[in-house]
Amino acid sequence: MTVEDTISAISTAAGEGGIGIVRISGEKAIEIAEKIFKAAGNKKISDAPDKSVIFGHVTEENGEIVDEAILILMRSPKSYTKENVVEIQCHGGSVALRSVLRRTFESGARPAEKGEFTKRAFLNGRIDLSQAQAVLDVIQAKTSAALKVAQKNLSGNTSKKIQNIRAEILNAVAHIEAMTDFPEEDIEEIEINRIDEKISRQIVEIEKFLENQSAGRILREGLETAIIGKPNVGKSSLLNFLAKTDRAIVTDIPGTTRDSIEEFVNVGGIPLKIIDTAGIRESDNLVEKIGIDRARNYAQKAEFILAIFDGSRPLTDEDREIFKLLENKNAVIILNKSDLPQKISPDEIKISDAPKISLSIKTGAGVDELLKIVSEKVGKIDFEMSFVRDEREADLLRRAIKNLKEARQTIKLGIGIDFVSIDLNAALECLSEITGDSVTDDIINEIFSKFCIGK
Repeated sequence: MTVEDTISAISTAAGEGGIGIVRISGEKAIEIAEKIFKAAGNKKISDAPDKSVIFGHVTEENGEIVDEAILILMRSPKSYTKENVVEIQCHGGSVALRSVLRRTFESGARPAEKGEFTKRAFLNGRIDLSQAQAVLDVIQAKTSAALKVAQKNLSGNTSKKIQNIRAEILNAVAHIEAMTDFPEEDIEEIEINRIDEKISRQIVEIEKFLENQSAGRILREGLETAIIGKPNVGKSSLLNFLAKTDRAIVTDIPGTTRDSIEEFVNVGGIPLKIIDTAGIRESDNLVEKIGIDRARNYAQKAEFILAIFDGSRPLTDEDREIFKLLENKNAVIILNKSDLPQKISPDEIKISDAPKISLSIKTGAGVDELLKIVSEKVGKIDFEMSFVRDEREADLLRRAIKNLKEARQTIKLGIGIDFVSIDLNAALECLSEITGDSVTDDIINEIFSKFCIGK
């Protein structure tokens, strides 16, 4: 694979739609487009000005029409990849799209790899690595708040802050090098203190990123939230209510849910990855037992738990077994079926720090209070902050802090000011891996392999 190749791919989601887009990028994009696209009025695509929109037909080599289409021309460097880009908008049926794509391959393009268009935008200097990963976050955003954060990162919010930190550290390195160029002169202690203060400030700035590490992950992946309880207490009904759709089967027959069902819901802009689990009880059914084991595992590893009980029935040993799963967990206790005569008092459920609420999913009574409590338990996220995207970035930031602290220790011990620059350069290397100024091909390939084909 070389950047000089001209690539093409379908850039719209699979399935039927009003339109579908085939994107071509590379030096020969316009040449390939002219081979497969016949413009109305026999206009020549290569003569058209940049940003032209041209109506015509995609044709086979023998002139047979494949599909009616609109061609959009974007010349280098004013395109997404900074290469020549042609986008062909045709009808959104899978057969039509695949036929147009086939014609691009027959005319000299090769299939694009996952994320290769964005990868080229990065390699050609249009965006840095942090912005490139924000493209994926925009595509995968599960709430409007998550989308807002991703868009800010795409516009360079995080990159600019990292670059500002790098600039301050570079300034300190330059200062040290200027001082060591004149070894015959005494280095004033006030100058060393200034460098130390500058390093200290950058440690604080990097630590601000790490404070939001979990928030960034939650915005991307959702807060893993398990709904647990006995069979037939309303777990699936709660999932359907939160998801605002009939996602799970609801019947009066206990044990309907045999496996775990996942759905994303939005609570105050924060995506919750809701998992409806099998009802926890003793069972001789092999399939149900597997589902119950999974429910117990989710209760152990979930970051947040919605524990639901049937308030119209007395507590049982199975309920008390569930109590044990909730100890020291971030949980909300829900007494469902408040529209029926109640047989459970909230005081009977002794789980420390877990708020309790009575509601009826059937009538909607208490639902607003539940959403309020869930929002409070999930916590607030400052969407204006910069976020650490993943563990790779977090690890690089922690290493940068370690190097900066070692630089300060070197200053404190008076080992020699020139040795301080070694630690500072190590910190710079870590920050450069976040923006992509210094990163290996293996890491680049790993990052872009997570993208879909066509982006």
